[in-house]
Amino acid sequence: MDELRTIAVPHEAAGQRIDSFLAAQLDGVSRSRVQLLLEQGDVLVDGARPKPSLKLRGGERIDVTGEPRPAPLRAIAEDIPLDVIFEDANLAVVNKPAGMMVHAGSGQNDDARSRGTLVNALLHRFHALSATGGDLRPGIVHRLDKDTSGLIVVAKNDRTHTALGEMFAGRRIKKTYLALVQGAVEREKGTINAAVSRDPVRRTRMTVQPNENARTAVSHYEVVRRLMTRFGKFTLVRVRIETGRTHQIRVHMASIGHPVVGDTLYGGAGQLTDQVVAQAAQSKAARRKADPEKLRLGRNFLHAARLEFQHPVTGKPLQLEAPLPQELEAFLARLEGNQTVDILEPVSQPPSKGRIGKIRKI
Repeated sequence: MDELRTIAVPHEAAGQRIDSFLAAQLDGVSRSRVQLLLEQGDVLVDGARPKPSLKLRGGERIDVTGEPRPAPLRAIAEDIPLDVIFEDANLAVVNKPAGMMVHAGSGQNDDARSRGTLVNALLHRFHALSATGGDLRPGIVHRLDKDTSGLIVVAKNDRTHTALGEMFAGRRIKKTYLALVQGAVEREKGTINAAVSRDPVRRTRMTVQPNENARTAVSHYEVVRRLMTRFGKFTLVRVRIETGRTHQIRVHMASIGHPVVGDTLYGGAGQLTDQVVAQAAQSKAARRKADPEKLRLGRNFLHAARLEFQHPVTGKPLQLEAPLPQELEAFLARLEGNQTVDILEPVSQPPSKGRIGKIRKI
């Protein structure tokens, strides 16, 4: 049975809504959680069920009969298709689509917001995963942002999880991404060595501005293709990261003036406009105005294309690739007018098991 909590309403609380009052009284409990308790009938005011909009008079007795805090969130198996690149008894490498969260946030409830995650799909596919990451993140050794597609390693047991964690910490797993960035990157290759930390003002962002909480972050980039298009100048780059900080590639490329296409959080354009038609429409010499074509990607043009590491149990070298997803191929094709682009170099020694992504022509 849930513990009964009784609160005497002071007279100075007169005029406050009951949901606001209880959110302030119950430590660490959100107003939305209080409203849920009210809807469930787990709150009584002088023995009667109140409405969430009830305004207190002062002097009432409030009984909270339900648990103010939700039960800890657990991942739930869901039958969601997975693109498994490699699998054995110890680990799997999965090609995650953009738009899929790796796992639900710890502050979320067991409802629609925690559905459709990679972890849920993994539990349905593999059943048993490592428990090192806890009930919310079974099997998860590293992460990809929701709007980033590509390869992610999953541990099936605790021994493998620990070994992979040590390999990531020791920078013994080589991670290579493909990104389309805005503008013409000046150098053919370069290194961005800029520590990353949480932006103290905009908490959803990371920053390279120096502060005491910044952590070392190193990204090596190389130009794959330069694009001169009707929508502007862009550069397709291959980026290898030594570290795996939150939003590392996104914040690093933005810091040198070349945000990832579609990444509006760091200054990337959410929509591209045909500049040739737009300029012609503004010209006095134009015979008639034309509506310029607009391109919208709906995600970040960032893809985890390659992973290279030694298998933590067998010691066998693994080199795994995932080609650009269809929506990124189609976006490039529209930008370039269906010209071909070499995306990845061939892999010299493929692993004995698993599927290897090939060079894609777009």
